[in-house]
Amino acid sequence: MRHLNKYRKLNRTSAHRMSLFSNLVTSLFSYGHICTTLPKAKELRSIADKIISLGKSNTVHSRRLANKTIRNKTILKKIFNEIAPSYLSNTGGVTRIIHKGVRKGDAAPICIIELV
Repeated sequence: MRHLNKYRKLNRTSAHRMSLFSNLVTSLFSYGHICTTLPKAKELRSIADKIISLGKSNTVHSRRLANKTIRNKTILKKIFNEIAPSYLSNTGGVTRIIHKGVRKGDAAPICIIELV
């Protein structure tokens, strides 16, 4: 049974995982799409959706909560001023995962995650 096993550990410590997803979500909002492995993309999808939801309510509290994950001030301004207002009518599902194939070295499944 999978009780209390909500997240993928990805064979990393918690601090390493937090900084990994912080960097991935910052890159996703910076470029609009990134190429990564499938398990990382599936975890990144929920984090990106939560950041977009914070961006919809443009308050000081939501900016501070988003700043815990995204530490780049220019990307944070871009989320609250450009990206999140374009998703005001959507209730979720702002990211899309496209399967790309396998990586040549270790046959890890590779995909592209992008903003819809």
